[in-house]
Amino acid sequence: MIRVALVDDQPLFLGGIAMILDSQDDMRVVAKENSAVGLAAVVAATRPDVILMDVRMPGVDGITATAELVRTLGERAPKVLVLTTFDADEAAASAIESGASGFVLKDAQPEFLLASIRAIAAGNQVVAAAATRKLFERFRARAAAPGPEYDELTAREREILLQTVRGLSNAEIARAESLSEATVKTHVSRILAKLGVRDRVQLVVYAYENNLV
Repeated sequence: MIRVALVDDQPLFLGGIAMILDSQDDMRVVAKENSAVGLAAVVAATRPDVILMDVRMPGVDGITATAELVRTLGERAPKVLVLTTFDADEAAASAIESGASGFVLKDAQPEFLLASIRAIAAGNQVVAAAATRKLFERFRARAAAPGPEYDELTAREREILLQTVRGLSNAEIARAESLSEATVKTHVSRILAKLGVRDRVQLVVYAYENNLV
């Protein structure tokens, strides 16, 4: 069961999304909040796996709330899937940098939204397809040589890093490298730890910012 918290200042949208999610056998809405103020306390009380968070809200916006959750909870922070109205919204890009695991557009089809929540809960990243190029061109624009943390990676880990950045799943990497899926999962975990990034989407950001792709 995927436990989902909803944070959006539009009551009609909040209620509609809650109805869709609660109709799924593998999802349960554990919180509906119209503000990100006090979100840490809500997370502590309801223990969501995924937070579906609007980027633009009065008071505490989705970017600030995401960054605060990651800062205070670290690895225990729930995955955050941010919602935005525009492709490659600057706020959405900032949310990714702050620790969100992806973003989708508010006009996405319900099936895509549900699939995105499942993907985020499984540890994958989701970025609205139409915005991917623009989003990562922003990160590439300030690219520099990687730091000493990159030197800690083995040759195998560097290859798996690049395949992960290209969007290959663990199963696809396992087939390409003639490894077991469990071994690939271990390599990915070690790569994340050595580079000090939270998840696969942050790994993509790292690769673009350090001129690896």
